[in-house]
Amino acid sequence: MTKVVADISMSLDGYVTGPGADPANGLGDGGEPIHAWVFGGDPVDAAVLATQLDATGAVVMGRRLFDVVDGPHGWDDSIGYGAAEKQASTGPPVFVVTHNPPSSWRLGPRFTFVTSLTEAVASGRAAAGTKDVFIMGGGDVIRQAVLGRLADELRIHLSPVVMGAGTPLFSPSADADPLPLQQIDVQVSAYATHVTYRVAN
Repeated sequence: MTKVVADISMSLDGYVTGPGADPANGLGDGGEPIHAWVFGGDPVDAAVLATQLDATGAVVMGRRLFDVVDGPHGWDDSIGYGAAEKQASTGPPVFVVTHNPPSSWRLGPRFTFVTSLTEAVASGRAAAGTKDVFIMGGGDVIRQAVLGRLADELRIHLSPVVMGAGTPLFSPSADADPLPLQQIDVQVSAYATHVTYRVAN
């Protein structure tokens, strides 16, 4: 059965980018250590990536992240979702949440633009077949998916770095209700602790 997985890398103090993140500086100032596990060569990390790519039938992202990956310093045939196995332009279909779709984009027809996260998740489920839908960010889209219970699982790749500032995954809110999560898997490498939570419905 298709699962919707909210998947993101995060610092120990809860940031998913460094400060100053924008399309030209997607990870923010000093944000590279948050994602060091992707490139570190640890066999645990490599297995996590391979398993995730094999399970992916569709991807959901927000417009800000799209502007990064489609920008001049974004995805290409050597880096991007599934780029290790295929060209960046021919990986799984991607559904981008935006009210202002671009008139043209660099990475080709795998991208579809929709106006709500609910629609993106539904479209992802329809396209994924027997595989899973991965919501890869940015932080605001992940937060909405988890708090809105659109995701079945939350997977955090917790990197051993304290950023001090940047884009937080969750922000304090006086009117927020507690959201119980069930921890169902933990894998540890030299570069990250990969934690999977089941989201209560």
